[in-house]
Amino acid sequence: MTEHTPKKLFIKTYGCQMNVYDSDRMADALAPHGYEPTHDMADADLVVLNTCHIREKASEKVFSELGRLRDLREERRASGHELMIGVAGCVAQAEGDEIVRRAPAVDLVFGPQSYHRLPELIARAHNGAKVVDTDFPQEDKFEHLPAAKREVTLARGLTAFLTVQEGCDKFCSFCVVPYTRGTEVSRPVEQVLREARNLADAGVRELTLLGQNVNAYHGLDVRGRTVGLGELCYRLSLIPGIARIRYTTSHPLDMTDELIEAHRDLDALMPYLHLPIQSGSDRILKAMNRRHSRADYMSVIERIMAARPDMALSGDFIVGFPGETDADFEETLQVARDVGYASAYTFRYSIRPGTPGAGMPDQVAEPVKAERLARLNALITTQMRDFGISVVGRILPVLIEKAGRMPGQVGGRSPYLQAVHMEGSTRLIGQIVPVEIVAAGNNSLTGKIVTDVEPNSASVIESQAMATHI
Repeated sequence: MTEHTPKKLFIKTYGCQMNVYDSDRMADALAPHGYEPTHDMADADLVVLNTCHIREKASEKVFSELGRLRDLREERRASGHELMIGVAGCVAQAEGDEIVRRAPAVDLVFGPQSYHRLPELIARAHNGAKVVDTDFPQEDKFEHLPAAKREVTLARGLTAFLTVQEGCDKFCSFCVVPYTRGTEVSRPVEQVLREARNLADAGVRELTLLGQNVNAYHGLDVRGRTVGLGELCYRLSLIPGIARIRYTTSHPLDMTDELIEAHRDLDALMPYLHLPIQSGSDRILKAMNRRHSRADYMSVIERIMAARPDMALSGDFIVGFPGETDADFEETLQVARDVGYASAYTFRYSIRPGTPGAGMPDQVAEPVKAERLARLNALITTQMRDFGISVVGRILPVLIEKAGRMPGQVGGRSPYLQAVHMEGSTRLIGQIVPVEIVAAGNNSLTGKIVTDVEPNSASVIESQAMATHI
């Protein structure tokens, strides 16, 4: 594997936004070693499954995919080509050697803290070793990762994920994150700012800051002072070109006054917040080890809305946690009604081996979980529709991101993360324009640009480059 021997890389990404970010950084790490991305798995010399352990039966889905990859490797070998297979991410971290035992076709298994060592791991696998690297190394992986080339960043779009924090110290009883991602670690402030500047220089206009518990961010600045997420957002907003900032996922206990004040004061910080509660029942919240009550959560919501009245909220819910009664579930429905979510992620509880919840008594029957989930989903779907309708007639600033599906159409995102389609020139890509929302569909909005906006020369250059990659 050298720079003179081009190889094709295919990464299949499961799960969360952080895995999307990690997959991009894996590609960046391999680019200097001659690997080029391909969209065709059958054309790849290296396939990496970047896995997630949050969804139900996550590992079984991975093993099913590995069976198909084993067959693909046999086909490749029959035509005189080799295929290396790797498994990364949280399933890799949790399963480790078991993956190689159950799927001998796998060449390397590595966890989320090891992808900066990917070139070295691949070299070992090329020498015939079955590589399993699921340690939590002491070195800072971000310091060892090369920055993406400007044209690569530009091809990925005008919005970018930026991991600022990893791991979690909360140890919710349903969650595997502390075991697969480790305890909370925050990146140094200057390291985050440097990556953000590189993204902005390549034309990125919107950043989404990522962390398993992102609002627990506590990075050190160059003076050795601890900086919270609120101050970090202030500093990021000063970077030329960065017009919008979002972050996910948050914990109610870490919504500090400083962060709420940042929402009040910073135009760049979008009025859309993902704040999971998981259950509306204090009894179930305690069993989940969430460390907050329903009243605590609602108090946070009140503080946020007082600071930013136009805030829209998203949440997470788990139904059917062990011991959940009909009365507990009704309390969850009531919280959803009281908050009025713009969107939410809803899940049936499923056992994660190794977590405290796995051994709890009073596991809820699957048909009961399904019925409760259907009722919650019906409520959330209605709320999402109502929120879409509520912005009809309003003029919203929309970041134009790409050409639309229809000729003469462009697409972008509202401050509330809604997809918006409207007539307009692709020369507007990269700009934020005032758009009147004229209709709301199930999954997107239709808008009309309300003023004639002339693109400046810089955005024309960026948008022309973007158009070649859309």
